[in-house]
Amino acid sequence: MAGPSLRPHVHWAQRHRELYLRVELSDVQNPDISITDNVLRFKAQGHGAKGDNIYEFQIEFLEPVEPKPICRVTQRQLNITVQKKESNWWERLTKQEKRPLFLAPDFDRWLDESDAEMELKEKEEEKINKMKIESRVPKDPFKHLKKGYLIMYNLVQFLGFSWIFVNMTVRLFILGKDSFYDTFHTIADMMYFCQTLALMEIMNSLIGLVRSPLIPAVVQVFGRNFILFVVLGSLEEMQSKPVVFFIFYFWSIIELFRYPYYMLSCIGIEWKPLTWLRYTTWIPLYPLGGLAE
Repeated sequence: MAGPSLRPHVHWAQRHRELYLRVELSDVQNPDISITDNVLRFKAQGHGAKGDNIYEFQIEFLEPVEPKPICRVTQRQLNITVQKKESNWWERLTKQEKRPLFLAPDFDRWLDESDAEMELKEKEEEKINKMKIESRVPKDPFKHLKKGYLIMYNLVQFLGFSWIFVNMTVRLFILGKDSFYDTFHTIADMMYFCQTLALMEIMNSLIGLVRSPLIPAVVQVFGRNFILFVVLGSLEEMQSKPVVFFIFYFWSIIELFRYPYYMLSCIGIEWKPLTWLRYTTWIPLYPLGGLAE
């Protein structure tokens, strides 16, 4: 025959719109929390006053609440937030007048009605002040145009360097080492296009379209363009050297991650694997590219 169920100590507090329940259980596992017919039902494995056991309780609320509680588990306790259906102050938590023995006020969060009203008023005033401040900030009429331009620029560069990378990779698999010697004649036109377009990165930084510092952009763009247009473009004996393959290949790999990262940043999206690749691949590739150059 099963014994009586174990109940954890539960502390509660309220605001006009929310109820807070703090369940005194540590190392909680498999919490089952639901609200049906205005009754909260709780069951979980955890370490409480009676050791490591299964604890459960139920509370029938005084007034209607939303049926979707928010649960946050920490190592020492479990916190439940319940939204009231109507914003008002309750005289007690439960429908039954006699308080259950396992239930007690949470004095760490406890406020009386007047203090809670003051807190609510302060939050509303803070929200209004924030809206006023935001309304005073002049809006950029060209914001969407700038964002569209940056997205398009990064997309075009990504497609260009993707074409270079895929073309070189396919040729490497088909022709092997023979592809090293005609890389310039096969890829140069697209590389000319991408690196000429890259001059816009200096302009973007100069006029404040992007927050990237100007000096690194100038060094990278002019450094690459010097190698491409002056060294490789004017010295025909260099164009058939295998080193051209490695220079172009390293450049394209770096940009395969850099431009998509910038493009997603324009629309406020951060994809963590891409961010990691963006800030990791350059560590070995920049020295290798510099060595090849």
